[in-house]
Amino acid sequence: MRRRQMHMSRDAQDHLREALQQLRAELKAPTEFPAHVLQAAEDAVDEVQLPHKDATHLPLFTIDPPTSKDLDQAMHLERRPGGGYRVHYAIADVAAFVKPGGPLDAEAHDRIETLYFPDLKVPLHPPSISEGPASLLPNQVVPALLWQHDLDADGNVIDSTVSRARVRSLAKLNYAGVQQDIEAGTAEESVALLREIGKLREAVEAARGGVSVNLPDQEVTLKDGLFRLSYVAALPVEGWNEQISLMTGMAAAQIMLESGTGILRTQEEQADQNVVRRVHDIAKLLGIDWKPGVPYATLVNSLNPADQKHMAFLSEAIAMLLKAEYTTFRDHQIPEHTGHAAIAAPYAYCTAPLRRLIDRYTGELCVAACAGQDPPPWVLDALYCLPCDMARGKGKLADRRAVDLVEAAVLGNRVDEVFGGTVINTDAEDGKPKEGTVHLAEPAVMGRITSGAKLELGASVQAKLIRADPLFSGRNKILFRTV
Repeated sequence: MRRRQMHMSRDAQDHLREALQQLRAELKAPTEFPAHVLQAAEDAVDEVQLPHKDATHLPLFTIDPPTSKDLDQAMHLERRPGGGYRVHYAIADVAAFVKPGGPLDAEAHDRIETLYFPDLKVPLHPPSISEGPASLLPNQVVPALLWQHDLDADGNVIDSTVSRARVRSLAKLNYAGVQQDIEAGTAEESVALLREIGKLREAVEAARGGVSVNLPDQEVTLKDGLFRLSYVAALPVEGWNEQISLMTGMAAAQIMLESGTGILRTQEEQADQNVVRRVHDIAKLLGIDWKPGVPYATLVNSLNPADQKHMAFLSEAIAMLLKAEYTTFRDHQIPEHTGHAAIAAPYAYCTAPLRRLIDRYTGELCVAACAGQDPPPWVLDALYCLPCDMARGKGKLADRRAVDLVEAAVLGNRVDEVFGGTVINTDAEDGKPKEGTVHLAEPAVMGRITSGAKLELGASVQAKLIRADPLFSGRNKILFRTV
């Protein structure tokens, strides 16, 4: 795993803290829960009832960052006696604690999703629930939605079902540790199978034309009172783990389509030929060999995000994909478009109910469908409002804005320095773009750049930093000019 640290001065640290507080105020992100919501959480913990189905015999494990406490998923992997694999995937049963129409439900509809900032987290649910009896922490019996996926020897799903059960996770693992154990051959069989099944699922994804891009993450941490910005390349185990979640989301979508009621995450193929041509132009200008007839998904899956030009292409090309939407339906009135272009299959969010509002609803729809029952009325009542609710979510905006602030703070004492970079985006309104986005070689950040001459897409430039201020009131807290 590649990791670089960038440090900032004490003054920059203080400016960043102030800027983060301003960002939360701007986003109206409440850092505290009202007293009546906290009381409702305490009451819910006291009143929760465990499901009759007992699956505590399954030796489940979780894989999350070491400091995480709101654990949505736990799994157990095994070989099937007749060949193939069986995946048990437990999802936190948030509906066991959140009463429809009650204070917890109303608060969740206000918050929509958990927001992550470098200095603190703004959770969807009170920590007394999300980091306690609803979380799949080790060695506690909790209610869960327990998925069972049966796969053939090639990793194709034969059958999927989900039902309520009481479960108990036995181990809280982290990505780096699991990767090390698998590579060393010391992982327990259920953990070791994650690589085998994950690779098979990646091959299935590639065959259907799906796209998975694991770009290096910009990780902002707060340690010993100091903010740090690290660049972390995704580990293979993160991709394998994601394949289990994707498989479950596709199974949920299929179950809801067959039952005639559901809510999907949909994304149409890019039909604008100007955009398609621009993606090809970006590849050409960045020196990426995109042979005629090679599908977009095949090209993307062949690139290496550790290569700067590949990363620049992936960042820009993915941004040009059409925005994903939520599509609802009921009474077997199936919409015309049900697929997700990047996944190349119907798909639904259902594996993160502690951190995302909509997953609680899709989970209920799937449990009801698998039991041959009608969906709960509270789910049907909210169905057509959920897309609008989710549109109010600020998770991605908070992530991007927080990283922008940290980048500006990190570069704050380097104004007037010159950096090498690549132009990955230009404003081409008059055909002679003089503004765009530059991707720096070191440090690996992106910022706005202006030029006295025409900017060429894909060109290597010398970029002088003329502004880096997390407290700047305008949009471009980082600004470069070509020299």
